[in-house]
Amino acid sequence: MMNVYCNCTYAKIIDADVKSAVLDRISESGEEVICLPDICEMAARKDPELAKVFDGKVKLAACYERSVKWLCHKGGIEIDPENVEIYNMREMSADEVCEKFLGEEA
Repeated sequence: MMNVYCNCTYAKIIDADVKSAVLDRISESGEEVICLPDICEMAARKDPELAKVFDGKVKLAACYERSVKWLCHKGGIEIDPENVEIYNMREMSADEVCEKFLGEEA
């Protein structure tokens, strides 16, 4: 399973403290994590690297699942809901995201 963190750099829609706490915790966990600047921006540019991210099972710390799926779809990438878990940093606390992302008490 690939672990992916989206910084939502260009949208600035996620609380900076939540993003920072999530990134710190998952980075310190020892798990391999791919950090992307902004999945929505990559999808809008139809960045071919984004397709590689969703080629297999993925855990993703980002924003709204529907936004990620729709924008990826518009960028030509179909996300298989059975292979992708998206944890919404807009609605969940950093502890909730990390607990789900890491599969343990955060």
